[in-house]
Amino acid sequence: MDLSILFDVILTRPCAVGKRTEFALKEIMSSGGAEDDIPQAERKTVTDFCYLLDKSKQLFNGLRDLPQYGQKQWQSYFGRTFDVYTKLWKFQQQHRQVLDNRYGLKRWQIGEIASKIGQLYYHYYLRTSETSYLNEAFSFYSAIRQRSYYSQVNKEDRPELVVKKLRYYARFIVVCLLLNKMDVVKDLVKELSDEIEDYTHRFNTEDQVEWNLVLQEVAAFIEADPVMVLNDDNTIVITSNRLSETGAPLLEQGMIVGQLALADALIIGNCNNQVKFSELTIDMFRMLQALEREPMNLASQMNKPGMQESTEKPARRENPHKYLLYKPTFSQLYTFLAASFKELPANSVLLIYLSATGVFPSGRSDSEGPYDFGGVLTNSNRDIINGDAIHKRNQSYKEMHCLHPGDLYPFTRKPLFIIVDSSNSVAYKNFTNLFGQPLVCLLSPTAYPKALQDQSQRGSLFTLFLNNPLMAFLFVSGLSSMRRGLWEKCQDYLRKINRDIAQLLTHSRSIDQAFLQFFGDEFLRLLLTRFIFCSATMRMHKIFRETRNYPESYPQLPRDETVENPHLQKHILELASILDVRNVFLENTLDDY
Repeated sequence: MDLSILFDVILTRPCAVGKRTEFALKEIMSSGGAEDDIPQAERKTVTDFCYLLDKSKQLFNGLRDLPQYGQKQWQSYFGRTFDVYTKLWKFQQQHRQVLDNRYGLKRWQIGEIASKIGQLYYHYYLRTSETSYLNEAFSFYSAIRQRSYYSQVNKEDRPELVVKKLRYYARFIVVCLLLNKMDVVKDLVKELSDEIEDYTHRFNTEDQVEWNLVLQEVAAFIEADPVMVLNDDNTIVITSNRLSETGAPLLEQGMIVGQLALADALIIGNCNNQVKFSELTIDMFRMLQALEREPMNLASQMNKPGMQESTEKPARRENPHKYLLYKPTFSQLYTFLAASFKELPANSVLLIYLSATGVFPSGRSDSEGPYDFGGVLTNSNRDIINGDAIHKRNQSYKEMHCLHPGDLYPFTRKPLFIIVDSSNSVAYKNFTNLFGQPLVCLLSPTAYPKALQDQSQRGSLFTLFLNNPLMAFLFVSGLSSMRRGLWEKCQDYLRKINRDIAQLLTHSRSIDQAFLQFFGDEFLRLLLTRFIFCSATMRMHKIFRETRNYPESYPQLPRDETVENPHLQKHILELASILDVRNVFLENTLDDY
């Protein structure tokens, strides 16, 4: 009798693990006819393994019950879960032979343990925004593949085991996407495609369409970038858009800016028909990376997740904590927003990024209040309480499934930095600062020239400028590929442009002080300089001729000192000259306004 057969029985009665394992061992001994054949030490090894396995499952399943919001309640629970999985992993390594012989341990079961540890690291990354944990998740997922832990699954007539393997591939792909390991992603997609084909052929299951959709989504996701950077041998260069040591323009000595630090960010995606994978739209993915530093080696940073020694100071400031909300209802969005607001430390900033379909007012209103211009869409699937019926009965009511500018007013009691990428972003243009705290809104164009509209499914141009301004510049210039050497030359020049934009902002005599109060934070400084570069580029471009084609902000920036500054315009024309695309930009832009 194989003890692994009793595995599910053991899990159903955790309090009786020891007794049940002992009973199973006695069954083995009686079936073998000699109780002395199994040494006490081996019996204890199996008992201890079953206990650790059961405990790890309990703790892992309990992670689902932890609140998704709030940063304090979950840490000790995660620490205990990591401890048990660490012990379990080492235990199966040290006693592999006994477990093979007496428990019947299979390689896919080892793979399941490794997969759970990979998931733990990934979810710890989601909770902390520390990119180093992604590297740890990658290490465990990679080991599963290299050691072929799931290789024998296909030989067993158990479709649920094959599904475990497919889910492992999907999770591994997400981690590789976040680490920009696109070469690995392409290999994994091919392997996953073969596995899905084999799975559907053998079992004729109903979830074939769902798994094929997964393949389509990831294929579209990795092809979303509109420009390819190529090596001399025509292989694609993988570029990272996380904050590097030289990413944000340095502050001049003596420059007076605020000391606020970005601590929390809500990244919200609710665009119809936009490329997505695993509840992460391409816009969310790009903004996520714009708010993170390049990963470090975790081993050099800390001993254990959540257990960093208080005496050791990290070499650099942490990433801001982030919540990723894909198509949230209004209730969900407000709950997470309130949790972030509540836990925001002193002298810190809350960032809200909204990439969502615009919601426009259904009727005319005599007033111009914070609920009269519409806003951006929230998901109605789980929030409807006779909402549609009410809406049809009386159009004077405000849109229910919409985040209005007025909904954010209570949160302006603390420093707030808002980015709205939507066809109705201008709804947030007439914001009112009620409490005198620093408040800035960066607003996307509400429409793009017709030549660019067909690219909206692959992500917003505005967000692309905030994430990868050079790629966005190449795209609006009509370029789809570039050699690595020229790309690096242009990146160097763009860094110079960012430094000059930073000087324009800090030297301005008429700029609203809110911009300068946020300028001390590296992430926000980079977003502000990229926003100005984006706005200046679009104002100089020949096909961006309507007012709705341009980004706006609250408070308004002084145009002549920033987005229409002749010095900045000269820089943009010089960048266009390096790329030999000067013909798509206006030479004398000031005369056209």
